[in-house]
Amino acid sequence: MADWFGKSTPKLGFGLMRLPKRGIGIDVAQTSEMVDRFLDAGFTYFDTAHVYAGSESAIKKALVDRHPREGYTLATKLYAPMAPTESSARKQFQTSLKRTGAGYIDYYLLHSLMESNYKKYERMNLWGYVRDLKRQGLVRHMGFSFHGGPKLLDELLTRHPEAEFVQLQLNYADWEDASITSRANYEVARAHDVSIVVMEPVKGGKLANPPRDVAELLREANPQASAASWAIRFAASLDGIITVLSGMSNLAQLDDNVSYMRGFKPLDEAEREVIRQAQVLLGKSSAIGCTACRYCCDGCPMQIDIPAVIAAMNLKLANGQIKQARAAYAAAIGAPGAGSAANCIACGQCESACPQHLPIIKHLADAAEQLG
Repeated sequence: MADWFGKSTPKLGFGLMRLPKRGIGIDVAQTSEMVDRFLDAGFTYFDTAHVYAGSESAIKKALVDRHPREGYTLATKLYAPMAPTESSARKQFQTSLKRTGAGYIDYYLLHSLMESNYKKYERMNLWGYVRDLKRQGLVRHMGFSFHGGPKLLDELLTRHPEAEFVQLQLNYADWEDASITSRANYEVARAHDVSIVVMEPVKGGKLANPPRDVAELLREANPQASAASWAIRFAASLDGIITVLSGMSNLAQLDDNVSYMRGFKPLDEAEREVIRQAQVLLGKSSAIGCTACRYCCDGCPMQIDIPAVIAAMNLKLANGQIKQARAAYAAAIGAPGAGSAANCIACGQCESACPQHLPIIKHLADAAEQLG
């Protein structure tokens, strides 16, 4: 393997999007224990974002206030689509700095660029803004997270050689997916000699609990290995990877990840063949590839809990659990303030925000028809 920026970074990163909850807020006590175990195991990379509700404030309490600043690296992000003006977009950095109390940000990203929004980052000169923050020492490294196709990625990396890294959705399920284009995006980034932070290595938890035939294949290959370990090690075994983010929600998930990533070994050829077989099996799965990021929920005029509705549909599509799917759907639309999938007005807001480029309007209509 050639050298690349971030090669020496420990290959497990702590994604702070799905932290444990206590009531309606984040469980800071459990998060603190998770942070301590993560650091004690030799890992250092923490990833949050301005739009992750409560995450930046929680990590100040769990990490920044409790550990030496030089002992970890912190990433956060600026999300232009939610900013009505250039001034309000720029204020996100100062808000993040205040929330985290970190003094500076190690890895600062323009967040979730794709075909539907990248021009706003250009129009607001946010690339130049982050370059200025780096010159001031407030940002150590700049990059962007990306949910578009390889053509746009090539254009952005050509136009912005200042990007030191890109955050990509890479997992074995999406490797050849025509809408996510994981492999093609990976190859574009490496052709530009740009390092990669991996997001969604377990596809929002889907590869931690894969369809039955995939789960059986993985168990047969290694009864001691969790399904999640196959997914995270697949991503970490790629060339050019800074770290692989895992959105850990409890101590058990953290302990499992640490158990096989502390002494990380890339997949060997026999293990790669198991992954190839899993990819073939997943090609036969009808499950919807939602990662429950909830970007689709912001601005939904009917207040539909879209990820919960899709999760209910996947109980039926992936495993044939029709009774359980109907119960889950009833719970999703029966929650306080939640709208029914049948109330969708097909405004398209959700689809324009979806990093997975899912036909959400159709999925909602199917759920209303089949589970309602």
